[in-house]
Amino acid sequence: MKILLATDGSKHSMHAVKFAIRLLGETTAPGTITLISVHDDTALRHAQRFVGKKAVEEYLRDLSDTDLAEARKILDKAGVKHDMVIRHGHIAAEIAEAGSSGKFDMIVMGSKGRSGLKDLLVGSVAQRVVELSKVPVLLVR
Repeated sequence: MKILLATDGSKHSMHAVKFAIRLLGETTAPGTITLISVHDDTALRHAQRFVGKKAVEEYLRDLSDTDLAEARKILDKAGVKHDMVIRHGHIAAEIAEAGSSGKFDMIVMGSKGRSGLKDLLVGSVAQRVVELSKVPVLLVR
């Protein structure tokens, strides 16, 4: 089984990491996990004019490294083979596209509840991934 595991470093995404490890442990075929971290760079595109493209890319890479650190530790400790993908852009679209183009069997991600007006107007990232994805999506609380 080939799993794309979206993580943002949150408590819910760590639950998703642990669930994916258990899921792989219950299958007979060998499995792999690819961690994906996506940051929306829309607001930072304007900043590139002032600080340079490389500075923005390094900033986004540092954010992703931080988001992935705990998940990597958990996977290493469990002895689960994994790799990483870092992308920038529309978060849900990038996750869904990576799931399709990477020929993953499943996308696993935490369901991080947001409340308030923003969630009512635009919906959560998890909801959008479910809508956009061509591969199954498993949300973990």
